[in-house]
Amino acid sequence: MKMKKFINDPENLTSELLEGLALANKEIIDLKENNLVVNKKLEQADRVTIVTLGGCGHEPAISGFVGEGMVDISVVGDIFAAPNPKVCVEAIEMADKGKGVLFIVLNHAGDMLTANLTMKQLKKSNINVIKLVTQEDVANAPRENSDDRRGLVGCVPTYKIAGAAASQGKSLEEVNEIASRFAENMATLSVASRGATHPATGQMISEIGEEDMEVGMGQHGEGGGGTQTMKSADETAKIMVDALLKDLSIKEGEKIMLIINGSGSTTLMEQLIVYRACAKYLEEKNIEIVANEVGEILTVQEQAGFQMFMARMDEELLELYNAPCNTPYMKK
Repeated sequence: MKMKKFINDPENLTSELLEGLALANKEIIDLKENNLVVNKKLEQADRVTIVTLGGCGHEPAISGFVGEGMVDISVVGDIFAAPNPKVCVEAIEMADKGKGVLFIVLNHAGDMLTANLTMKQLKKSNINVIKLVTQEDVANAPRENSDDRRGLVGCVPTYKIAGAAASQGKSLEEVNEIASRFAENMATLSVASRGATHPATGQMISEIGEEDMEVGMGQHGEGGGGTQTMKSADETAKIMVDALLKDLSIKEGEKIMLIINGSGSTTLMEQLIVYRACAKYLEEKNIEIVANEVGEILTVQEQAGFQMFMARMDEELLELYNAPCNTPYMKK
C-alpha cells in the first residue's frame, strides 16, 4: 500500500519538522545550527542543565520536552537515527553553565555509540558531565540484565524529574542520584496491532498479522517475540499490568506512576479505555496511582498500539514530577 503523508521532499523531513516545532513554540524554544533544539531560557540557567539526544520521527518526543523544568538541549538526528557525537559535544558545551550537565540517553545501539564517543571526547574538557541511560523495556531482557533493555517512553518522566531537581538548585551528583533512583524503578511494555512505515522511504518497518497483536514491540519496530491473537482492552491491560508489577516487584499498598503512551495511530478513546481497565485492576490490588499521563508522548509514526509505563513512586519523586514546567508538550 502506498504511503500517504502530508510531507514535502523526504530529504527535508528533519529540518522542516524542527522548523515547524520552533515556529509553533517561539516563546519556549530556539532552533540552532546542527539541529539543536534549545531552551529559550538556557542563558539564565544558574544550575545543572539537561541534554539529551535521539532521532526524530517519534514526535512529540524528544524535542517537544525542551523548555523550563525539563530538557535544556535536544540533539536531533535524522529519522530513527542518532546524531553525530561532534554535535553532542557542542550541545553539552553550550549547555554547561558551570554547575555540570546531566546527559540522558535512551538505550539504543546508535544512541549509545554516539553517547559513548561524546563522553570520550569530553574527557579533554573541564565540563562536569554525567551520562544517565534509560533502559526499561521489560520485553527484551530480564531486570538482572537491564543494560540490554531498550529505552522507551520512560525517558520523558526521567527528564521531568531530573529537570525539576536541577531547578531546585541541587548539585549534579544529587540530580543524577534522584533521576537514577527513578529510572531504576521504572518499567515499560509495549503492544502493537499494526506496524508503521518509515516516513522517508515508505518502507514498512514491522509486519503484524491482521488478527494478531505483538506484545513487546520495540521503539523502531523491533520484534518482541510476543505475537498472539488480538485481545480486548481489558484483557490486554491485565496482561501488561501483571508483567510490569512482576518486573518491579510492586506490592500491595505501594504508590506508582502509570503512563499509557499511544504509539501513533491508536485513538485517545482506546487509550482511555485501557487506562480505565488498568486503574480498576490496580485498585483491586490496593496499588495507588499517584501520577499519570494518557496520550501520545513518544510515537512510532502511524504504528497502532501503545506503551504501558509504570514506576515506583515516593513523596520526593512525586513532588518533583508535579513541579512547574513549560515545554511544548508538557506544562505543569
